[in-house]
Amino acid sequence: MPEPIARFLGPVSCTRGAGLAGFTLAGLTAERPGEPTTLVFPVPVPPDMPASLEDTLIERLSAGEYRISGAAGAWRIASPVLEVHREVAPAFYAALPPRRPPWLKRALWSVLLALAASRCGLAVLRRLRR
Repeated sequence: MPEPIARFLGPVSCTRGAGLAGFTLAGLTAERPGEPTTLVFPVPVPPDMPASLEDTLIERLSAGEYRISGAAGAWRIASPVLEVHREVAPAFYAALPPRRPPWLKRALWSVLLALAASRCGLAVLRRLRR
């Protein structure tokens, strides 16, 4: 029974590897909307696969065998491994509140901004810069 790996919604780019044999599928998945997902196959790209796909499903058929299917067709890929990368930075930084800067740094920036707001303060800053 096929095991679904990723279901891309919308456009999916298929990038061929520059120096090494391999190709990459990148887009947004149904499982994690808003998190860009990239699948890397370290095998040659099928010759009839277009540069962009639409609404694509990637399934593991057996160990080392995958199926990519979509509106443009279906392809069977024999690959020893499949790398799945998900962009988790937004979720990570949403879970961690920002650290409040130390009071000395806040005071320094307050003074500098107050000086920069007037002509006299700008003259003082120019003198300190020399």
